[in-house]
Amino acid sequence: MIKRIKLEHILFLDIETVPQHQYFDDLDDVSKALWEQKSQYQRKEDYSAEAFYDRAGIWAEFGKIVCISVGYFVLKNNARNFRVTSFYGEEIKILTDFKNLLETHFNKSHHLLCAHNGKEFDFPYIARRMIINKIDIPFKLDLFGKKPWEVPHLDTLELWKFGDYKTFTSLKLMAHVLGIPSPKDDIDGSEVCKVFYEEKDIERIVVYCEKDTVTVAQILLRLRNEDILLDSEILSV
Repeated sequence: MIKRIKLEHILFLDIETVPQHQYFDDLDDVSKALWEQKSQYQRKEDYSAEAFYDRAGIWAEFGKIVCISVGYFVLKNNARNFRVTSFYGEEIKILTDFKNLLETHFNKSHHLLCAHNGKEFDFPYIARRMIINKIDIPFKLDLFGKKPWEVPHLDTLELWKFGDYKTFTSLKLMAHVLGIPSPKDDIDGSEVCKVFYEEKDIERIVVYCEKDTVTVAQILLRLRNEDILLDSEILSV
C-alpha cells in the first residue's frame, strides 16, 4: 500500500525544541508549580523539578520550536532529487513560514506529512505551539472531525511497528538496522538545549535537524524497498 503513494506528494519534516526559558528560575511562580506537577511522573524521585527543567522542551506547554526542517522529492526525467530547507529564528516566524508552505504547496487532499514519531510528537507539538502563538492551524494539522483514514500523516515509527504497540524504535536505531548512514554524527536531542542557549549555535541545530529529515525520507524509501538517496541527490535549498 505504501508504494502506491507518490513520493512527490509527501512533505518530510523534523522539529527541534528547547525549554521556553534557559533557566528554571526564569519561570514565574505559577509556571514553576505547574512544571513540577507536569513533570512529576517522568522524573525520578531524587530529581527536583528544577534539575529536570532542561527537558522541558519535549512538552509544548513549556517548550518552543527553534527549527523546522522539511524535505520533498522532485522527480523529473528519470532523475531523483530530494530538496531540504529549514525554518528557524523567532518561533512565530518559524510557525508562520511553515504554515505558508503547507497552504501554498502542500494543500491538496493527496499531500501527506511524514515524520518519525510524528503522530506522537512533531505534528501535535506544532499544532499546540500555533494555538499558543495565536496562529490558525492549517488544514493538514487540524484533525478535528477527521476519520483515522482521512488523517494526512505518515509516521515511520508507526509503519515500522506493523501493529505492535509495545515498543519504541528510535530514528537512529531504524537507520542502523536498515543500512542507512547514521544522522547522529554531531549532536543528539539531549544536547540541543545547551547548543541553543549556551553556544548560541542555531546553524549547528539546523544541520542536525536537516540530517534527521533526510533520514526520515531514507527510511520511507527502505520501507518501500527502494534504493536510498545518494549524497548527490540531496540538495539544500
